[in-house]
Amino acid sequence: MRTSRIISTGRYVPSKVVTNDMMAEMVPTSDEWIRERSGIQQRHFVDSEIGVSDLSFEAAKIALERADMNAEDIDMIIFATLSPDYMFPGSGVLLQEKLGIPGVPALDVRNQCSGFVYGLSVADQFIRTGMYDRIMLVGAEVHSTGLEYNERGRHVTVLFGDGAGVAILGASENGSGVLSTHLHADGRYALELCVTDPGSRKIPRINPDMFEDGSCYPHMNGREVFKHAITKFPKVIKEALDHNNLTTEDIDLLIPHQANLRISEAVAQRLNLRPEQMYNNIQRYGNTTAASIPIALDEALEKKLIKENDLVILAAFGSGFTWASAAIRW
Repeated sequence: MRTSRIISTGRYVPSKVVTNDMMAEMVPTSDEWIRERSGIQQRHFVDSEIGVSDLSFEAAKIALERADMNAEDIDMIIFATLSPDYMFPGSGVLLQEKLGIPGVPALDVRNQCSGFVYGLSVADQFIRTGMYDRIMLVGAEVHSTGLEYNERGRHVTVLFGDGAGVAILGASENGSGVLSTHLHADGRYALELCVTDPGSRKIPRINPDMFEDGSCYPHMNGREVFKHAITKFPKVIKEALDHNNLTTEDIDLLIPHQANLRISEAVAQRLNLRPEQMYNNIQRYGNTTAASIPIALDEALEKKLIKENDLVILAAFGSGFTWASAAIRW
């Protein structure tokens, strides 16, 4: 039976590191406040006009080299981001141009924190049906240029970072690879974590009031997000396990979306996971939204925390609200 598997991965983050102490010079906060509430110690920011297609291009080159592939070997690009280079077109075509593979389809996914797992689900289905053989799946974000550096925005601004992660998927015939994916959404909570402006609902679409009222910057109801995350995360992980007749004891490594270390710790406690069963790196990168899972996956592979036949679970929760999981037999 034909399935999809991850052939290789790559990651890239900007060289500029912003520590919590440095962040405290930009907004009213402190290292202690940030660590206590999120576990974050530092994040990476772009220091020039660099878009997500630029970050993902660097990560893509690494993934291609590790797979011993050329860009021409890629049949499709799936690009997950909430911070595209432009309002339109999507960043997938920009990456395609940088890779020099005109004609290859490029699909952009807008599921924010769950974007990489949603994109994995799409890639998995294309490969399973035989429509494509090799798909480049991207999660990339540039948050730093769209944050509000003042008292009003500080609760959100301290959480986010920039970066990109890439996974190249190919076909497998031996039963390894993606076992299943599970996707959910609940639009009743869409405005609990959002950026509402500029958008097509407004006439005119752009006006100075958006800067005054802060509607062009991220808004987050932290309590509501936390409450839903610590319940939806375990449920969607359990859904992936149940679907494949597995238990939490079978998990070799769980890689959750790196939203908040406190959320990850609560999820681990609810599932009775051992520390070595979960990988977290939010301490060094902050929340990189669609990029967080592929960056963490690439790091885990580099550290040899994943070996052949391991059960790897990916799980995400975020804006939408959307949540998703994937079970992978490595």
